[in-house]
Amino acid sequence: MHLREIIVLMIGLTFSGFVRCQMTLDTLVANDHKNVALFFPNPIRQAIVGSEDFVFSYNREEEGYFGLLQGVAGKDSDLLVVTSDGNVYAFIVKYGEELSRLHYFIREDDRIGKERPAVKSLKKRPKNDVASYENSCKMLLHNDYRAIATKRSRGVRLRLENMVYAGKEVYMVFEIQNRSEIDFEVDFLEVFRINGSKKRRASHQEIGIGPLYRYKNPRIVRVGEVQRFVYVLPKFVLGDNERLKLSLRELHGNRRVELFK
Repeated sequence: MHLREIIVLMIGLTFSGFVRCQMTLDTLVANDHKNVALFFPNPIRQAIVGSEDFVFSYNREEEGYFGLLQGVAGKDSDLLVVTSDGNVYAFIVKYGEELSRLHYFIREDDRIGKERPAVKSLKKRPKNDVASYENSCKMLLHNDYRAIATKRSRGVRLRLENMVYAGKEVYMVFEIQNRSEIDFEVDFLEVFRINGSKKRRASHQEIGIGPLYRYKNPRIVRVGEVQRFVYVLPKFVLGDNERLKLSLRELHGNRRVELFK
């Protein structure tokens, strides 16, 4: 084999090895004295680490494109990340005293799939169910309640007023008050069950609960207004180590209210 052919072959093998390395980004090595930075093509919406030996820190107030991974010696675990566009990324995380890389630039091709919406279309629900939900919601909004939990942020107040269990459903009564100087356009109000430790840096798991029906769900809460509405959700009961999280987000802005119960 001529020298030129040998050089071409070596370059080809080196390049193919680099490509394979890029395509099989599934193991991350971290320790407790250096930060390993992961940069994603879209902002991080949610991240879950399988073991408390590892911590993945990211901005939960305003979605950012990167997070920092650290870990202590222990068994290998996993990291699951969902970005704002619904793409899902999964990695094995392991402890290493020495780190060969401190920065990972994740590509969209590294995703393992795309998140599916949890909410089912009301068009597929029987008409009698919808009518029953509507009547029950109307009755609930006729009453006044002492708030179960309240959270204020930047002039916007979110209140959980009541939770009523009825058969296989849970009715949740909410109130949004806007005391800011700008109208609040509602992007979404999501309900989560949080399973895990309450420690600030401990890992936890968030499980979304999609509503079966929304009654008088507001699109905009104008300055000085108060809007009350009801969600109907599948029945759930919180365990000893579980909490409820409500996440209210603005449509054309970065205001967010997160309420925990």
